[in-house]
Amino acid sequence: MAAGNRPLRSEAPTEPSERTTHGGLLLKPVFDSRDASEPIGSPGTWPFLRGPYETMYLSRRWTMRQFAGFGTPEDTNQRFHFLLRQGQNGLSTAFDMPTLMGYDADHARSRGEVGREGVAVSTIEDMERLFDRIPLDEVTTSMTVNCSASVLLAMYLAIAQRRGISWKKLGGTIQNDMLKEFIAQKEWISPPEPSVRVVADMIEFCAAEAPRWHAVSISGYHIREAGATAVQELAFTLADGIAYVEEVLRRGRLSADDFGHRLSFFFDVHNDFLEEVAKLRAARRLWARIMRERFGATKDEACRLRMHAQTAGVTLTAQQPLNNVVRVTLQALAAVLGGVQSLHTNSFDETLALPTEESVMVALRTQQIIAEESGVAHTVDPLGGSYAIEALTDSIEKAATAYIEEIDRRGGMVKAIEQGYPQLEIAESAYRDQQRFDRGEQVIVGVNKYTVPEERPLDILRIPIDLEERQIERVRRFKQTRDRAGVQAALERVRAAAVSDANLMPPLVQAVQVGCTVGEISDIYRSVFGEYRDPAHL
Repeated sequence: MAAGNRPLRSEAPTEPSERTTHGGLLLKPVFDSRDASEPIGSPGTWPFLRGPYETMYLSRRWTMRQFAGFGTPEDTNQRFHFLLRQGQNGLSTAFDMPTLMGYDADHARSRGEVGREGVAVSTIEDMERLFDRIPLDEVTTSMTVNCSASVLLAMYLAIAQRRGISWKKLGGTIQNDMLKEFIAQKEWISPPEPSVRVVADMIEFCAAEAPRWHAVSISGYHIREAGATAVQELAFTLADGIAYVEEVLRRGRLSADDFGHRLSFFFDVHNDFLEEVAKLRAARRLWARIMRERFGATKDEACRLRMHAQTAGVTLTAQQPLNNVVRVTLQALAAVLGGVQSLHTNSFDETLALPTEESVMVALRTQQIIAEESGVAHTVDPLGGSYAIEALTDSIEKAATAYIEEIDRRGGMVKAIEQGYPQLEIAESAYRDQQRFDRGEQVIVGVNKYTVPEERPLDILRIPIDLEERQIERVRRFKQTRDRAGVQAALERVRAAAVSDANLMPPLVQAVQVGCTVGEISDIYRSVFGEYRDPAHL
């Protein structure tokens, strides 16, 4: 064989040594039965380590819920229908920055952001257009919005009411996790305490009026995207959940058994495959113990942690973007092996722009190939009993518990946030990550290793320049045609509920029905509850 045709030889094997996961957990060269001490039990039984349901994907696949939202409500509605035609079975809505921050499209602070990173929704007419021809009682809907979540939920309930659909038939989730906003994502209106009050109002209201609706999705995703480790993501997410449960129980109207089954969770799925599978399994077991031992839940249903997951946006690279298809596939497989109930797979071009129809279809097909071709959904918890997985699961749970205990010592999550504790922990983790990358210890293929000199630019989705003006004019026309006296009276009822301890949701539904906007209601929150600013030491 000519020298030029000889196969490449692999590097000589190195001596076995102890390594760590991306999050710093011990990763031995070989695990054995001595490394996993916890009994793993059976799927569908407390504490749900192996999955919340006995048959898991054998009887029902996870919900494929691709995140979608850009431009006008009509633009996003068109994308919804495209995804449903491609086999998606749940909707997930991204809103633009003005909507997320509680400003109407015609507000001066909205300039340059209308419809840019999500769909623009200011009025109930926008919400009607967004869900045009969508059967709200047949398709579950997720909405990623937080400080203005109460208003958006009121609008969703109002359009169902207009269509004659009972709220009891509505299924879905609104993110509404304000504590993680103060920790990581930084989109807020008011300080933590009144923000938690609004979340608790929504939990109570939905428990009574919309029993199939999850009033909060307690979200570790954004905590992880900000630079947290897997352990920090899990610990801070469950600590946020503890704070919400404590607030609802403090009111004395509901028990943990009354609303525990309506709490939803949302996790990131990163590149460290084994660690991510173990994290999702540990989350279920730790939360089940918290609900039963800390909050006295007696019903298994109230202790089951159900989760949505999304592949890690922070791992997507602008360099060699097609490599992102491989990253997303591995992360999606980890999510499925970890036992998620719904999943979003990122599109390979999302680090450059909002995804095109072509790229979002590849992302959806990734889930469908895993579901239909890989065979992993034919066995419940196929990695259960793996020495490595069980050892990592135990380690993650132990380390997360230590964080939760520290937060308890600080007076709970609201106090810990005011002290800057989780924020600083995440910042230090992100800094250590950057140092490892700069030193070449953390390889990112195509970025600091296996690079190429030139790359052909991708065709990306571009938002038309004139979209903003068209949406602004639409909102202005809507405001001009309303019953102004009715709007003012409805806003005063919202204000009265805000200054008292009355539940905000009933007056909110009434307010959006008569034409009150996202910005107008958010202004009441600013007036009554005040506006939050990050502490200077952060």
